[in-house]
Amino acid sequence: MGALLEANNLYKTYRMGKVRVPVLRGASITLEAGEVVAVLGKSGSGKSTMMHILGGLDTPDKASSDNAASTVMFEGNELGRMSGAELDRYRARRVGFVFQFYHLLPELTVLENALLPAMAARGRVKYTHERTELRARATELLSSFGLGERLKHRPAELSGGERQRVAIARALINRPDLLLADEPTGNLDEVTGAGILDALLAHRSEAGCTMFIVTHDPKVAQRADRVVHLRDGVVVPEGQPEAV
Repeated sequence: MGALLEANNLYKTYRMGKVRVPVLRGASITLEAGEVVAVLGKSGSGKSTMMHILGGLDTPDKASSDNAASTVMFEGNELGRMSGAELDRYRARRVGFVFQFYHLLPELTVLENALLPAMAARGRVKYTHERTELRARATELLSSFGLGERLKHRPAELSGGERQRVAIARALINRPDLLLADEPTGNLDEVTGAGILDALLAHRSEAGCTMFIVTHDPKVAQRADRVVHLRDGVVVPEGQPEAV
């Protein structure tokens, strides 16, 4: 189907006091439209940093040690050259985010949490005009994840697996082309985690969105179309031996 996103030569260094901590050291990856890619790596290897850069939540360093540019191209358009408004639309419309710790708003119901990205992407007036249709979509998504009886509950009344299902529905409400999931099963027991992964892959089969799943879990990786590792700040294909 062709490449949806291409990240080339990503560098990222953070400063902790007087110490510079390099995280990405020239990482590159191409995501084909419709594929599921699992990204494995040790804690601190840069998996979450890379996900944030691909989603436009963070930016790579402008210069690298070999003077090659760090770029992220989505459908041929470079994120670094987008205006603020264009980047907002990219994050709101084209990308869905699933975070490890859910980030649900405790004062909102399950249905209201799932609708938040739809509200943010449209603004008050347009959302009001589409409210009935969007509530129906959110209800359908939540029901498909087994939450049809939980629409009026608040996050504190849900299990960890249920909260993660709400977070997935929230990420999918705007029909994104790219889903970025950071340890979506990391805080869950094995059975609940398998159910979460089933829900994600079922949606991929129906909607065809590309998925970039950061994980520590080899069982999650086994169900992806492709597995890569982050080692020493670069992307290494599955099966490539460790450097000596």
